[in-house]
Amino acid sequence: MIYNVITLFPKIIEDYCAESITKRGIKNSVIEVKTHNPRDYSLDKHRRVDDTPYGGGEGMVLACQPIFDCYFDIEKKENFEFIMLTPQGEKFSQKIAKELSSFEQIILLCGHYEGFDERIRLGLKPREISIGDYVLTGGELPALVLIDSISRNLKDYLGKDASSHNDSFSEGMSGLLEYPHYTKPREYKGMKVPDVLLGGNHKEIEEFRKQQSLERTQKKRPDLLN
Repeated sequence: MIYNVITLFPKIIEDYCAESITKRGIKNSVIEVKTHNPRDYSLDKHRRVDDTPYGGGEGMVLACQPIFDCYFDIEKKENFEFIMLTPQGEKFSQKIAKELSSFEQIILLCGHYEGFDERIRLGLKPREISIGDYVLTGGELPALVLIDSISRNLKDYLGKDASSHNDSFSEGMSGLLEYPHYTKPREYKGMKVPDVLLGGNHKEIEEFRKQQSLERTQKKRPDLLN
């Protein structure tokens, strides 16, 4: 999987991807993350990529030309998806992450300032995705969320493909929240590991975990049961 991130702040993307599982995924050639700065395509002598909005109003608007030229300069695979990170988009979910993991390449467009010139939407026709009903300073954090979440569905990314099978919202959990986990010691500050997890009966453990997932979902996210 190749990720191409169009961003005014490439270091945010690069620093995150140089750590933890993402770093290992890149090292093992499961994913590749490339950044592209629209400032490099600006025709302005000061490398400006934004300007004041027509009609007045607060803030600055990202201009068409640097974004268009940057986008068209990216070498594209036959099977790719172009995504604009915006609070106006469809809400991101595990289902969408799984869907996007089937592509060879994903191009992510990060916004900043007041927003995009509308002709970026009209001319490039990106798929618009939001990570939640709130506003962030820029699209870099949502882009990293997508990279992290999508990559977990790729073969060999986690080392053991079963690692993501029982994550919350995953197919292995039937869309429910994940069951509680415990490790050593058996007792800590009066809190004990449930006996069923210590007995070695795998069928009982599986049933316990299913029940815990259902109860946790009913309590914390009853909307998922609908």
